[in-house]
Amino acid sequence: MLIEASAPRKKLATILAFMLIPLSGMVTDIYLPSFPAMARDLGLLEKNIQLTLSCFLLSYGIGQLFIGSLLDSIGRYKPSLIALIILVVSSLSIGVSRDLFVICFLRVIQGFSIAAIVVSKRAFFVDLYSGDRLKYYLSYFTIAWSCGPIVAPFLGGYLEKHFGWQSNFYFLALYALLMFVLELLYSGETLAAKKPFKGLEVLQVYQMMLKSGNFVLGILILGLSYSIVMVFSMAGPFIIEHSFHFTAVTIGYCALVLGLSWMIGGLIGKRAIHWNFKAKVIGFALFQLLLIALLLLVGQFYQNLWVLMFFAFAIHICSGFIFNVYFTRSMIAFPNNAGIAGGLLGGLIYVLTSVLSYVVSSTGSLQTQNDIAWRYLSISLLLLAVILIWIKIRKNNS
Repeated sequence: MLIEASAPRKKLATILAFMLIPLSGMVTDIYLPSFPAMARDLGLLEKNIQLTLSCFLLSYGIGQLFIGSLLDSIGRYKPSLIALIILVVSSLSIGVSRDLFVICFLRVIQGFSIAAIVVSKRAFFVDLYSGDRLKYYLSYFTIAWSCGPIVAPFLGGYLEKHFGWQSNFYFLALYALLMFVLELLYSGETLAAKKPFKGLEVLQVYQMMLKSGNFVLGILILGLSYSIVMVFSMAGPFIIEHSFHFTAVTIGYCALVLGLSWMIGGLIGKRAIHWNFKAKVIGFALFQLLLIALLLLVGQFYQNLWVLMFFAFAIHICSGFIFNVYFTRSMIAFPNNAGIAGGLLGGLIYVLTSVLSYVVSSTGSLQTQNDIAWRYLSISLLLLAVILIWIKIRKNNS
């Protein structure tokens, strides 16, 4: 049944859609402060716990590659409801599981489920609104999504301290169940006319996009920018607890602060829309490298959480800025296939981030702040190199 055209019904359904958009960030980040506790309780190595996050990011990215076209054929509403129930069951199952393989498998299932929910709610706004009203709601997407990575680890730190790491997943189950009930009562289908699924045509469009050097390099730049943030998310909790001897609550506060820094970088990127493109991206990439070099230098003499957070805050602002600038440019690269381009872009960013951040964070020692700084440096150098190549190709094509 389509959502009724009455203003109150549409308003309630819209509020629920905005409440579901942050789910991807919540499922990703809520248990980050619990990484050390999970490793101890399950008797696993640090890199094994990091693998649970990489499995989620990988499936979430792959899911976005095809779910958008699939939802055009089967509708938005029922797949979203089914995904919410799957999220409830999988979260409860993770909470009682003691097996790494089972947890990783369930995280893969959650990745596909969250992809279905988020993609369907993005399409929700396009189905129901148009013109200035659509632009108005879309302008709040970034803010709504940012609520997840900012609030989730802060909440997760307190949950872990008082109720154990399992409580993070019990909270996700409760939130998903609540949203399922509210969706069942107040939301509905928004797709008026279903389209036949044409997988071959979608693949042909993907092939056309992947032949664009600028577009592919743009995805690589976005993946590298986000990987810098994820390296701290995956490695930071262990250093904060083991080396600096702080609790999960402190880890949550640190994640909250760095979530804000990412948002600040994105806001600066929006403000700088009229700045010279080449100057601003190279400038922020070089400034990021300078900050990392200073962090490494200071780390030779002084190791302290406040020092690490000061530099990480500024480094993540630079990454957020670069990500925002390239995301906007990449999204408008194929205006005639914006939906498919968005799915390919979002999907490959998460696939790349999951692989790169896991490899970098799980390789070598994780004992000091300089261990994170060296990882920052390796990704940032590669990021600058790809930016320069992108600019050169763009110049040659102009």
